[in-house]
Formats: sequence, C-alpha cells, structure tokens
Amino acid sequence: MRYRLDRKGASVAIVLAQNDTIVNDAGATPLPPIDIAAEQRGRRVDGKTISTPLHASELNEEKLYTARPTASDTAQLLTQAPGVGLYEAGGVSRLPSLRGLADDRIKILLGGGEVTSACANHMNPPLSYIDPNNVGKIEVLSGVTPVSKGGDSIAGTIIVEPKAPVFAGQPVSTPQGLSPWKGDKLIASGTISAFWRSTNNGISISGTANAATDHFSLLYNGGYTRGTDYHAGGNGPKVLSTGFISENHSATLAYQNDGHLFTLQGGYQNIPYQGFVNQRMDMTGNRAFSVNGGYKGAFEWGKLEANAYWRHVAHEMGFLYDKQPSAMPMNTSGTDYGYSLRAEIPLTPTDLLRIGNEFHGNHLNDWWPPIAGSMMMGPNTFWNINGGQRDRVGTHAEWEAKWTPQWSTLLGVRNDVVWMDTGEAQAYDSRDPIPVMMGMMMMGMANPDAAAAARFNARDHRRTDVNFDMTAMVRYQPDEESSYELGYSRKTRSPNLYERYAFGVGGMASSMNGWFGDANGYVGNVDLKPEVAHTVSFTAAWRDPGQDWEVKASPYFSYVENFIDADRIGGFTDLNGSWFPILQFRNHKAELYGFDLSGRAKVYEALEIGRFDLSGVIGYVYGENLDRGDGLYHIMPLNARFTLEHRLGGWSSAAEVQAVDSKTHVSVARQEWKTPSYTLVNLRSGYDFGTVRFDVGITNLGDVRYFSPLGGFNFAQYMKTSVPGSVPGPGRTFYAGVTVRF
Repeated sequence: MRYRLDRKGASVAIVLAQNDTIVNDAGATPLPPIDIAAEQRGRRVDGKTISTPLHASELNEEKLYTARPTASDTAQLLTQAPGVGLYEAGGVSRLPSLRGLADDRIKILLGGGEVTSACANHMNPPLSYIDPNNVGKIEVLSGVTPVSKGGDSIAGTIIVEPKAPVFAGQPVSTPQGLSPWKGDKLIASGTISAFWRSTNNGISISGTANAATDHFSLLYNGGYTRGTDYHAGGNGPKVLSTGFISENHSATLAYQNDGHLFTLQGGYQNIPYQGFVNQRMDMTGNRAFSVNGGYKGAFEWGKLEANAYWRHVAHEMGFLYDKQPSAMPMNTSGTDYGYSLRAEIPLTPTDLLRIGNEFHGNHLNDWWPPIAGSMMMGPNTFWNINGGQRDRVGTHAEWEAKWTPQWSTLLGVRNDVVWMDTGEAQAYDSRDPIPVMMGMMMMGMANPDAAAAARFNARDHRRTDVNFDMTAMVRYQPDEESSYELGYSRKTRSPNLYERYAFGVGGMASSMNGWFGDANGYVGNVDLKPEVAHTVSFTAAWRDPGQDWEVKASPYFSYVENFIDADRIGGFTDLNGSWFPILQFRNHKAELYGFDLSGRAKVYEALEIGRFDLSGVIGYVYGENLDRGDGLYHIMPLNARFTLEHRLGGWSSAAEVQAVDSKTHVSVARQEWKTPSYTLVNLRSGYDFGTVRFDVGITNLGDVRYFSPLGGFNFAQYMKTSVPGSVPGPGRTFYAGVTVRF
C-alpha cells in the first residue's frame, strides 16, 4: 500500500498499487483512490461534512469565470455569496463585510497565510494582494464558524486559494478535446486573459503558465490591472480619486511523492498609486514581497498540513492630483510572519479529531516625515506607531461525530493568546503651545498632539489578551431532500495596533487614522478589551434529488460584548467649513440579527433551446449599539439579487436584477449618510470554444445614479466643491474579455 495526492491536489488518499490503471489526458496513469476515513465519514448528499456549515458558500472555477470580467478587485468576487457586503475604498482595496461585521473582524486566509493591513486607512487589505484572475477557489463562512477555520475573529472566515500547480501524474483541467503539450515526462499548460471596462477605461491582463513532471511542478501567476476615475450614473460627473494601477506576480514550485506535497511560493506586488474617494489620503506606493511554504501529507493515522509564511510591505500615502496639491507623506513598513500546523485523526469510522496550532506575528512602523517650512508638520517626524508588535499563538481541538446516518455534531474549543506592545509616540512638535509670530506679536498655537504623546508615553503599552472560543453545531438530514443545522459560537477578537495605539487627538492627526470612509478623526485606546461575540444561527436547506432546485434559509443573531465602536471626544472644522467629529475607540454592547435566503431552480430545458435557470440571494441585517441606542456603522439594508441564466452548448447568457432598499438606520455618532433605494439591471453573455472564451456585458444598464449604502463620504468631491455627500456608484459600463487556454 502507498499514498498519493488525489486528482484535485486538495486532499490525500490511500490507493492500492495493485489495482487496474487508466491513462488520462496528460499521459499519466493515476491509480484509483480509496479515501481514508477522514474523507469518507459523515458526508452529506453534496459531499460536504459538518465542518463546512450549510450556510457556507464555495465559489468554484465556474462561478469565478462569470464574475471575473467585471472585477478589478478580488473582493468583488465575493458578492455572489449570501451575507457579503463591500466597503467601498480603492479600485483593488475594497473591504469585505460578513453579516454586518467587516475588515479585521473577518479572518482572511490567503494561500494559508495571514495578511495585516499595513496602513492607518487599511488601504492594503489582504484581498488586494491577489489578482482576481489568479484565484482558484474561495470559501466564505459567515457567523458560526468551526474553530479549526480561524480564531481572533468574530464575523467569520474567508479562505482564498490561488490557482494550484498541476502535475503530469494527474489530469489537467482543460476543455474537452484540448490536451496540454507534453513531452516524455513533461506537460505544459496555461491561460491568458484580457478584459476591458468602459466607465473607467479599465484594462486587466493576467496569465498562468504551468510546467510539470510526475513529481515536480512550476507555476507562474501574474496580473496587471488599471483604471482611471470612473463616471457616476445618470450622466453624472467623474468620481475623483478612483483611479489605480496594480500588478501582482507569483511563482510556485511544488513537489509530490507517495502522498506528500511540498510547495514553495514567492510573490511580489507593486501598486504605484491608488485613489481613495472616501479617504483624506491616497495611496502613492505599495510594494510587497512574500514567501509561503506548505506541506500536505497522508499517513496511516490521518492527515497533516503545515504552512509557514513571511510578507513585507512598504506603503506610502499622500495626495493624488485630483485631491489637493500640497504634500503630506505618510509611510508604513509592515511585516507578517507565522506558521500553522493542522492534523486530522480518524478515531473511529464515525469520529474525527482535528487539532492544530498556529502563530501569527505582525510588526509595524507608521511614521510621517516632517515637511520643510511647515509650522504644523515639523520639525520632527510624527511617529504614529513606533515599533508596534502584535503576536498571537492559537491552539484548537475539534471533534466531529456521525451518530447516525441522519445526525452529526461538531464541537470545538480554541485558545488564542495575543501579546501587543509599541514604542514611544512622537508628535511633529513637542512644544504646546507652539510659538508663532503674528505680525509684531508672539502668539501660541495649540498643539494637543504633544500633550497626547506625553500622556501616551507615560503609560505601559504592553497588553496580553487570553481569549477562548468555542463552536457547537448539530445537523439533521432526514433524507436526500432536506438538511437542518443549528449552531452556536463564542468568538473573540483582540484590537488591532491602530485601535489600541493611535495616540493623536488633534483634528489633522486623528483624521489620518480610520478605515471607515467617513473623513472623521479616530483615536486609539490602550485600555480596549477584546470583542466577544455570541452567535446563534439556524440553517434549513431543501433540494431536489435531481439537482433541479435548491433553497437555503439562514436566520442568525449575535450579541457582542466589548464591541469596539467609537465615541465622540471632540471635533474640528476643516478649511472647507464643515465640522467633523473626533472619536475614540471604546468598548460597548452591541447586537446584530438578520437572515440570508438563497435559492436556484431550473425553469425550462429543451434540447433545441437549452436550459434556463433562475437563482437569487436576499439578505437583511440590523445592527445596534445597545449602550447608546445608535445604529452600527455601515450596515447593509435589505437587498436582493436575482439572475435568469440561459445555457446552450458553449453559450451562456444572463440577466441580473440587483435591488437595494433605502438606508435610514445609521450611526449618528459618526455622521453616517443615509442613502436612497435603487435597482440595477446587468446583462452578460459569453461563448466558450474550449481553447478560447469570449465575454461581453453591460452593468447598470439604465445608467442609474445610485449611492451604495457602504460607499462612504465623497471626500474627493467635497475638497473641490465644499459640498458634502455620499459616493455615487459607477454608471453604465460596457465590458468585454477574452481568455485563451493552451
């Protein structure tokens, strides 16, 4: 008996060497796999165990293909999943939200590693480091999430897997009739894609190339995308500070043998600029280097996975030409590093144990160089975060049991210990007040940041959080047509470095900290406690055994202790004459509740005209700060998306309607803008020849002028006109794309 990776390279199987063999398209002779107990035990009709909750969404290659032509940002691929919203930000830097909880509250794993936003405005979030055309699969888990799939988060987990290398000894994913080039022991395959979008003259070019033998594989993934400022709907004006350029490259070397897979990946990103319409600053540079090593193996006792990663980011902020001419450099240097170890051990044919340990370290420097001749921004360097350090060690254990063919359970516990510290803060000027000559008189200009730095430096910055999580789930599947799942989780998240250590209290300094797109000022709080979310969810799924229709309904409720919200501690009036609050991060009690409803059904099918399918997603969430009776910030109102799709041979076409209700329940403390309801119509069509695929489409067919509930404050336009308002969405957009496979 020997071991090998299965055809997808995602799990490990035991095979019998003496079994009969067949020859695949790549000229290899894979042996028929026999799954170990960990793979076979407790499967549902759709092949998933309870460790993947019913409400989870998986975006496979087919779903990604239809979304890529319109996506410059990997986060945009997520909108197909129920419960997902997007904070508008830069062209490749949107922040995902799961059931009303966003950004750092979500555990995002990119190729097995963790990425921390190295920016006071979170301009470089995790999903910005991979081109959407180089994503292989995405798994989205909202709310109740198994402890084995992430800690230090309260919203859920998003797992992004890049396109994986293939080997000569496994089938290559190519269209029928298309075989990869192959020598005696070498195969080569790849893709090239190009897309164009009209509203911002957007262009995306990406490609993959893979060369492999039975045991070695070398894969290249690369992507380049750019866009100018887009135009608003309703024949609206250009939306300033929305242009961008981004390129990502990675190379992966892999080795497999006898059920063991080793991978080593190196990556590079360069973003020379990226506008942020709802921020006071823009990105003027972002360069990142990364290394990621992984191992997957099968043993007689079970499976083992190991991963180690390192990423360094050099980030710069300033002003692009359409925001303001003056310079104000802000620099950030961030490093992520860590490892993870996970094991699956079948205890019995019906019991599975998962155990794991992981470490994630993050080091951050955030400094603002002085500006020569400026009274307010000099003579010293402003140290916003000076040697910030956030280290976390997590350990989990999870027991999955199949009690009967109908009943299964999952019980997991987790401990995460977080250590945080930072060095001394420094304002531009240590004097308060700053002496200023006004005519013939010496006057004093208030400098609250100097006093704030002194108070901050007088305190001990070291903090240790000992966090405990647990998840309990039970699933009942009486037959092939229905499944029911009830879950409870206690999830914990410690504050990030900016939430605890951003010290500046002045209008200018505080308004440089914040990833909320509201132009307000934010101040850290050393005494913050970790957030603790208690979530209960129920999911019911009904399906046709013939896969002609499926419906899922998932109501949920979350009560969050020590929710990190923000309270007003002051305010400032800017040069355009508007008043903005200054808020400090503080703990509160909060609740969120809502539902996700999704479904699909075959409408009609005939040999001559093809198949018609109707699918839809409806979502609603309500969030409130219970201490002050205020709405939570950036909560998506009732929204729905319905798609009628037609397929005939290589043709696929769809008409989509997206409807969003008005947003009236807002955060008063943050001066959040209300938004009106709107309805958008999108059309798309494509033809797949096998070796070549063409895509065309129109988004916002009616050229509707609309405002996304998560769009934020239109700061770029405000700087030009002094008129405040929300960020409008893109107008009518034509797009076209082509993908070539070889």
